[in-house]
Amino acid sequence: MATDYDASRKSEEEQKEESLEALRLAATDKDASSGKIDEDETEAAESFELPGADLSNEELSIEVVPKQADEFTCSVCFLVHHRTARVSDNPLVCRDCA
Repeated sequence: MATDYDASRKSEEEQKEESLEALRLAATDKDASSGKIDEDETEAAESFELPGADLSNEELSIEVVPKQADEFTCSVCFLVHHRTARVSDNPLVCRDCA
């Protein structure tokens, strides 16, 4: 929360009154919202539209290639890197994680 250091300071009594008022408002908000029906998250998510192009009919096609002989798996980030990115041999760590 942002603090305005130039504003005049409130007394302790004013602060207590504000906090009591906030508690009262919060209590009435809870009572008013207790009768609402919970929304299904998937239904709510389906109604959102992403910015940009419509990607609903697009499919991803990715060819997965097994790890090659000159590659290693980093023991920190678990990504497969080329051997030139290796910094240490035991444990195998890539340049980005070192």
